[in-house]
Amino acid sequence: MKTRLLSLALFFLISITFGQGYSIIDNKAIRMHQEGDELVQKRMYDEAIEKYKASIQREAGFLESYIKWGRILLTKGKPQEAVAVAEKGEARARQSKNQIKGEFKWLKVHCFLAMGMFLEALLEYEEASLLLDTSFKQRIDYRETESQMRFIGEQLEKSLSIEKQKLPDPLNGFSLQYFPVLTADSKRIIFVKRDGLKNFEHEDLFTSYFSEEENLWSQPESISNIINTNYNEGTCTISADGKILIFSSCETPDSFGDCDLYIAYKINDAWQRPANMGKSVNSRSWDSQPSLSADGRILFFSSNRRGGFGGRDLWYSLRMPNGGWSEAKNLGNLVNTPKDEVSPFIYFNNEILFFASDGHRGFGGQDIFVSRVKEGVFTNPENLGYPINDHLDQFSLFITAQRDYAYYTENTYNENMEERSYLYKFKFPEEISLGENLIVTQGKVFNSKTGEPVDARLSLVSLSNDSTLYEFRSDGKTGEFMMLYPDKSFSGLYVEKEGYLPKIYNVDRDNLKNQKDLLVSLVPIGSGEEFIFENIFFDLDKDDLKPESLSSLKRLYNFLIENTKVAITIIGHTDNQGNPVYNESLSLRRAESVKRFLIEKGVPEYRVGTDGKGDREPIKPNDSPENRALNRRVTISVK
Repeated sequence: MKTRLLSLALFFLISITFGQGYSIIDNKAIRMHQEGDELVQKRMYDEAIEKYKASIQREAGFLESYIKWGRILLTKGKPQEAVAVAEKGEARARQSKNQIKGEFKWLKVHCFLAMGMFLEALLEYEEASLLLDTSFKQRIDYRETESQMRFIGEQLEKSLSIEKQKLPDPLNGFSLQYFPVLTADSKRIIFVKRDGLKNFEHEDLFTSYFSEEENLWSQPESISNIINTNYNEGTCTISADGKILIFSSCETPDSFGDCDLYIAYKINDAWQRPANMGKSVNSRSWDSQPSLSADGRILFFSSNRRGGFGGRDLWYSLRMPNGGWSEAKNLGNLVNTPKDEVSPFIYFNNEILFFASDGHRGFGGQDIFVSRVKEGVFTNPENLGYPINDHLDQFSLFITAQRDYAYYTENTYNENMEERSYLYKFKFPEEISLGENLIVTQGKVFNSKTGEPVDARLSLVSLSNDSTLYEFRSDGKTGEFMMLYPDKSFSGLYVEKEGYLPKIYNVDRDNLKNQKDLLVSLVPIGSGEEFIFENIFFDLDKDDLKPESLSSLKRLYNFLIENTKVAITIIGHTDNQGNPVYNESLSLRRAESVKRFLIEKGVPEYRVGTDGKGDREPIKPNDSPENRALNRRVTISVK
């Protein structure tokens, strides 16, 4: 329901529009009209219409009754009928004062807005503004509509070219289906299914698979008997690798409030029993409509709990190292308003948040907005414009990782009551930036000694400012992982697991982008074991550590703190360019620089030794710039 339009309709329905007197003098007709006004105050709209119609039957020129009749029809969700009534009255008002002519046009403005006929609404508004008097223009609803019409005019001038497509059979076979989400490969869709609007027709999560060979979706089926229960399982989100599912469930025995968020993990291709996400995330109020970042580290959701800015607000929680979730925090008043902000969707790059709101300037109700992260803060939201947003409510937007399509829900209404909801998609316009292209890296993490899979943490880190961009985990049963991240230059990948030596990559130099079978061999901690200490940078012919080395240095420090009995030797290596004696000295000085960092951080000196081997132990032939770069390295050996 387009709530802003409805509230305006109610406002000018019950407000006093006209000054003293009427356009007629028949007292009996006026009395009928006034009885209609009294019924409006009691919200007895059908009975009021009969009074207005009766007054018109007695006095065909009773213009005020036409306007009140039309307003009620608009309030009841019948704008087309309201326009017809307004035009009948308008035809009889040709010789009347400008003010009442303007009132008819003002009614038609809101009727056309409710039908999404924005050009017609703009034309009527321009004419109405020339006819209405100063006192009318000082009203709240006039100033609100004036601002909205200015916004709509600007948006229509830069409207996008999109074609909305209703998803084909066998999807959209239920009375209600809404809030679609897809896995990163866009081959699986999950949505909420409900058979009808009655209370006993509860919600479940359904899923369907796309076959490229047959070019069609499979028959939708329940996502899992473990997930769906006799209670309501609603809006959900899934991690990029399809292994973490967070969904809302209402009125369950272990809930904290009306609706809570639950989390389930997929192991060996089977969903495990979901668990309530706890009081750090859930409240005694309504908590629903989750959106999980691609790496599973940040959860956004909508809630009407206390501490917000009014209505439903967007909140977020962070996954902690122990697997728990931090205390939920409000996203702030740049995004949230005194009205409703719902259905958040954080794009796969973790930097662009889409959501629906009726509190920001829009086309009349819940529109879709976008807010972008700059310097760690969400910026002022922008309306996605026409025709992505129109006179209907838009919400539950989901944009694929491939950036080809956006999926969403569209409702149909009958007299302001939701009648059906369907799943739609459209080609996402290039005019709306989604940041850098997304990169996929897939593979397995395994124990180098036994070949067994390892449940490891994979962290993608910006080497320029030592910020963790994304975190992923490999499956403890299979070792498999899938990382989805923006194509950012100068980043490092750190694969870590307690009891193992860390594995460190440079994303660009090690050609990790779009690898589908990266094998990460983790070496158990043991005397004599060694690993390449990647992402340690020095200027040419210098031994001073560059700031970009901080990420790797901190991880080495953490490794030693977590493994207090481990002692290491830091070994410097060079290529074969230059004097061998000088190269050996330079490599030792560089190793000493790493040691100095660790000692200054508090690592006991007896746990850290150094060595410089110059060009004596190359790992590649020194026959190309690329190979020589690989030979210029620092390694860590366990004593």
